[in-house]
Amino acid sequence: MGTAASSPCGPGKLFMISHLRLLGLFAVLSLAACGSEPVIEDEDVPLPGDTVLAEGEDAVAAEVNGTLIRHSDVLREAVAQGVIAQGATLATNDPSYRRVLDELVDQRLLALEARRRGLRDTPQARRRIAMAEERILGNVLLETVISDSITDETVQRVFEEQSELAQPATEVRARHILVASREEADELKRLVDEGADFAELAVRYSLDTATRLEGGDLGYFTRRGVLPAFADVAFSTQAGTVSDPFQTESGWHLLKVENLRTASGRTLEEMRPGIVRFLTFQEIENLITRLEEEAEIRRREPVEPGVLRADGDEDEASDGE
Repeated sequence: MGTAASSPCGPGKLFMISHLRLLGLFAVLSLAACGSEPVIEDEDVPLPGDTVLAEGEDAVAAEVNGTLIRHSDVLREAVAQGVIAQGATLATNDPSYRRVLDELVDQRLLALEARRRGLRDTPQARRRIAMAEERILGNVLLETVISDSITDETVQRVFEEQSELAQPATEVRARHILVASREEADELKRLVDEGADFAELAVRYSLDTATRLEGGDLGYFTRRGVLPAFADVAFSTQAGTVSDPFQTESGWHLLKVENLRTASGRTLEEMRPGIVRFLTFQEIENLITRLEEEAEIRRREPVEPGVLRADGDEDEASDGE
């Protein structure tokens, strides 16, 4: 009778954050990148596995020429690569664990060889080490502030505030039949008025492949969850009755309203991820704002285009000034 069409219902969203600068800070909480930065004087920058931890605190995954790669190093790298989620674990006999560990061993060998050749003391290496250290320290600060501020009590408080502000929404449970023309819809309405079963007609004639085999059942939905034209009919039709044919961008519909109810609010566990995300952005924004107000910041005018190059050779760039 026609091509398949999609259901009029769709998903919703909780929080909308537009601060791209905060998004960038949020994204690097688990990353430490390299770049160019002024030379630092400290020459005792350790390799990741050099720190000695208490016995049994963090198992050693590998030893490379006297330096240690610990289990936490493997997990941290697995998170950075997207192998596991933040806070998850990975069995040591898992193939992904072995792969990540092998990569860390290779990286450690390269780093040790670079040290042996004295490359660690070059200006370029020291600038990149400095930038990596800045990013890592910044991430540790953010993680500390967030963990101290976002507690179960804070999440519970925001949940209760959101629940109080939320307006109770009416939900409709309905079935529908979608056809291609007004003539088909009129004929099906005539059959329903004569006593035909609405669900059986939906199975036979509806073009909505997402609901047809369920007798056109759309389940419960709110006004915001469907197309406006569809919502207007659904929320103006009495429970237990069938609407007149009406048209949307999908085609012609018949709608049978099964029931109306007041929607129950979302649970704490359903809202927790969005609340934590919102509080995280809020804490980062508050911290950055306070630090900027207390700091003395002077931004210099950029040099002429083409003077600086992406290879990090700041000394050659300075010659052009």
